[in-house]
Amino acid sequence: MRAPRVVRDALPMMLATRLALVFALTLAPPTQASELGKRAGWEVMESPKPYDLLLRDLLAAVKSEGLIVVTQAGPTKAAAARGITIPGNRVVGVFNNDYAVRILALSTAAMIEAPIRFYVTEDARGGSHLSYKRPSHVFAPYFGEGGSLLLKISKDLDQRFAAITAAALR
Repeated sequence: MRAPRVVRDALPMMLATRLALVFALTLAPPTQASELGKRAGWEVMESPKPYDLLLRDLLAAVKSEGLIVVTQAGPTKAAAARGITIPGNRVVGVFNNDYAVRILALSTAAMIEAPIRFYVTEDARGGSHLSYKRPSHVFAPYFGEGGSLLLKISKDLDQRFAAITAAALR
């Protein structure tokens, strides 16, 4: 049994409309990014400190904990140079040569994860967030290769990252 002609003629238009809607939704930028929330392996802390102050305090805390800021990257200043205002956003890569040498002795592949990063973001209320993936989470895929020594190093880094975070948030 064939569908009535009106239905047959409407099907291509309905299909085209649905495809256009799906296409538009996949290309449309989100109106606002969601703030950071709970994620497996992440530590996310809110702070009443303004973004610039939290970033400054993080950099000082890294140094006081015996690690080195290896990299920094963020889109905020580059966007401003283009006339676009976005909330403060900076990724800070942290490590030191002692950890690098020790990890390389256990797993060459694991070094792709270094430096391990902190993430400082400004929130809409004038405060900020300090986030990071726990080093033990970052290095977990390499424990089979690096064994208990890599686990021990990553747990030590977990403690250092927690200490840096506590100092930066004070």
